[in-house]
Amino acid sequence: MNILCNNNYFSCEKFYLASQSPRRRELLAETGLRFDILPPDEGIENERETNETPNQYVCRLAVLKARNVADKINYGCVIACDTVACCRDKLLGKPKDKNDAKQMLKYLRGKKHYVISGLCLLIKKISKPEQLTVIAERTELIMKQITDQELELYLDSNAWIGKAGAFGYQDGNSWIKIIKGSESNVVGLPIERLYEILNQKLLNS
Repeated sequence: MNILCNNNYFSCEKFYLASQSPRRRELLAETGLRFDILPPDEGIENERETNETPNQYVCRLAVLKARNVADKINYGCVIACDTVACCRDKLLGKPKDKNDAKQMLKYLRGKKHYVISGLCLLIKKISKPEQLTVIAERTELIMKQITDQELELYLDSNAWIGKAGAFGYQDGNSWIKIIKGSESNVVGLPIERLYEILNQKLLNS
């Protein structure tokens, strides 16, 4: 997939990825898009608000990240994303430590769940209003009923660090299966939806 599509609009635009995630960086690089890494300030994320749906929550955080980075530049397109795992309306973000990861995986074991990402594209131009697009992307998965031994082996690998729900689909675990939706969304950045948004911006430019 090549987002640039040899088009002057995309080749002339300055892009920023508002994330330090190596997985998001790799996914975006695979599209052919040229971009700089400019992570948002630490501590800008906050807890889920009362009566806030999972979709609303990740979208709000994605917008917070995008605007935080947009304040640091004169112009350009900021791409921001926030991802959580959700099971029975319980949100599972990045685990704080190994025990937290263990509790998340035990909770998900044998259950269907979702990975939900809020994706925000903020276009900032000099002396013009910002253009903001934000969407939520959802992928349905199931975690098999893995044994305690399999669980401990995975925890010992430290592969859970920095991953929503304490697992990474890209790690090749046979006990995680996508039922419906985007694989790139589970990894951390819904590339297909980003591609749609960018091309829609092109058509309207």
